[in-house]
Amino acid sequence: MIYYYNSKKFFLILFLVITGIATAMSQDEEGDDFLNVGGALRFNIASVNYEMDPVTTDTYATMDTWRLNVSAGFSGLLLDFEYRFYPTFNTHFIHHGYLGYNFSDNLNMQLGVTRVPFGNLAYNSHSWWFLIPYYLGLEDDYNMGIKFTYDIGDKLNLRTAYFRQSEPAGPSYGTASFGGPAAGTYSYNVIPGSADISPEGNTSSIRELNQFNLRVEYEVTDGTFIGLSGQLQGLYNSVLDDTEYGNAMAAHLNSNFSNFNLQLQYTSYDYKARDDAGILMDRVQMGAYGDPYYGDGVAARGGILTAGLAYNIDVDWGPVSSILPYFDYSYMTKDGQLEVNGSVHDFQDTYMIVPGFMITAGGVYTYVDLAMGKNHPWLTNSFGKGMGAGHLYSDDPAGLYYNESKAGEPVPVDDMDWNMRFNINVGYYF
Repeated sequence: MIYYYNSKKFFLILFLVITGIATAMSQDEEGDDFLNVGGALRFNIASVNYEMDPVTTDTYATMDTWRLNVSAGFSGLLLDFEYRFYPTFNTHFIHHGYLGYNFSDNLNMQLGVTRVPFGNLAYNSHSWWFLIPYYLGLEDDYNMGIKFTYDIGDKLNLRTAYFRQSEPAGPSYGTASFGGPAAGTYSYNVIPGSADISPEGNTSSIRELNQFNLRVEYEVTDGTFIGLSGQLQGLYNSVLDDTEYGNAMAAHLNSNFSNFNLQLQYTSYDYKARDDAGILMDRVQMGAYGDPYYGDGVAARGGILTAGLAYNIDVDWGPVSSILPYFDYSYMTKDGQLEVNGSVHDFQDTYMIVPGFMITAGGVYTYVDLAMGKNHPWLTNSFGKGMGAGHLYSDDPAGLYYNESKAGEPVPVDDMDWNMRFNINVGYYF
């Protein structure tokens, strides 16, 4: 805990020092050198309706995040850095940080913690919640390595990358502080911010090591892009001293026409993870924001369909300049089975739907979302469960995943109800 407060003071001092330098620094005669300092402050207002009976604290407000951003350029070198603090999750970590260089107008290199080039970019969704690929580390994911971006002519874009490992993790301390009946019960561990495979809670001593990415995108018409993404991901088992390579592939479309934006993507993946005995696993443990998906993990093989449509409306309502209504949909199938009480059950599918809209008012962005999900690890009273076998089993005495036919003999829930969270996220970006 002492470390946490000292770190906050350190980054506050760092922010003030860099701000002072930025104010004093002027561009050179050619205007090529720069130093920009910014950040963001975001708050959430939420009302949840999950498996448990509703209680008063199901409606609550939290501080989502505050962050520090620094970007700079000098003699052709580029620096981009972002560090985030999440008081609700009692953690903080580097979001991205890399050195870059433009070899030409068409060729760029980034070295450090950088975004994985996979699927629709920058995001495969419109809402504050993202969509299912995000919770598997297949949307807005960051790792440590080197990436090259190359524009071939005016229409074709190529991105290739090698990542040695996951991004650095934040510190390990404390418990999270959520509203709702399970407030303050989650214990957090040393896990990076974006979703990554973690040895925490696994029957396998595995971690991400050596990942290769290739992404190709072509502009077929003005504002309409189609692309293919491939990922070869190594999982190193320290007990077996062996690396097994899984894969992920995606076909994606991102189209802007009139005031609309349409995003479509299909993703298939197979982690090919082995436990410490060398047996191929049906589920792997993942984590995000410092916490593993305890109990259920993530299905080791599956397919994900995502679709999103948004429409931009320009307005002149005082500070409000635009409203962006959207509808995002995501569906995940899984390859795996689980035996419960002597009967075999297929892993249950995961669903996610987010209708909502974003309001832009200068540097203030407000997301108003109704996030709905089945077998979703974040839309549940039992954080982290649902992305693996689904709501088939639980050792939770509260019976979140069971109907009880008689005392002491739980019965699997074959068709869970939709869980819902109404969420307003207000963020000031500067």
